[in-house]
Amino acid sequence: MMLRLQLLLPQPLSPHYTSSSTTGLNPISTPKPLISRKALKSHHTPTTTTVDSGLKFREKIIYLESLKVNPTKALQKNPNLRSAPLSSLQSVEHCLSSMGIEQSALGRILDMFPQLLTADPSNQIYPVFEFLLNDVEIPYSDIRKCISRCPRLLVSGVESQLKPALEFLIKLGFVGANRITCQTTVLLVSNVDHTLTPKIDFLMGLGFEYNEVAKMVIRSPALLTFSIENNFMPKLEYFLEEMNGDLEELKRFPQYFSFNLEGKIKKRHRILVEHGLSLPLSKMLTVSDGEFNARLIEMQLELVEERQL
Repeated sequence: MMLRLQLLLPQPLSPHYTSSSTTGLNPISTPKPLISRKALKSHHTPTTTTVDSGLKFREKIIYLESLKVNPTKALQKNPNLRSAPLSSLQSVEHCLSSMGIEQSALGRILDMFPQLLTADPSNQIYPVFEFLLNDVEIPYSDIRKCISRCPRLLVSGVESQLKPALEFLIKLGFVGANRITCQTTVLLVSNVDHTLTPKIDFLMGLGFEYNEVAKMVIRSPALLTFSIENNFMPKLEYFLEEMNGDLEELKRFPQYFSFNLEGKIKKRHRILVEHGLSLPLSKMLTVSDGEFNARLIEMQLELVEERQL
């Protein structure tokens, strides 16, 4: 069923005018003022307008602070905030809250992307929610998780960005039990030509077939979020040159690229080398430090026993 979201905001009240009662008596004439009313109005309007503008601007600053949004940063990144009415900002808050986004997360999101504060909910924000609900088929209860994990979804165009990414991922195999969920909607903000395709090409360049790469990224979707230069290449170089690794093992355990090179991969590999031991990538990296150390002691004891035989 296609879900259509609609912005529900309180409508402004129409002004009411009450005519004064007439008594039938002629009004008492008064002397004309020395300065005409038109001149007085012309004289006082700029001051009044300036004061009103200052008060309204102050109200917006207080409102942003109440949301935990840094007003200075928000105004720098979104100059349109100066002229936007407070009601416009409040309509954005209402829109996000209507989808279950908590106040704490809402402030963090708006502070991260202050351009949302002057967005038109009907044309810019609700279409993203409708896309997630109808096209990606994210359950309503999980929408807030999607946005909290990846607020960039809200500033990504549905037609220009989100739909092409979804189509690419579906062709890759993110369907059925492997469909996009609130855990993987972050992939939707990746550009197909500049981000997703180059990573597939890089992995295929290692000698893997397309269907093998597809299985790798479905097993470890984070592969599509890693930098080729800062992640893939240095970890691959260490694996091949220092660990004398086999690419077939990477095919079986693509999660290797998810672990920190200096803090875990090199550290644990060097410990194993120092003791003349080795472990498959999965057993070397997925266990806790305590489990790794226990396994290390166990292997050392087994090695001693073998030498005594």
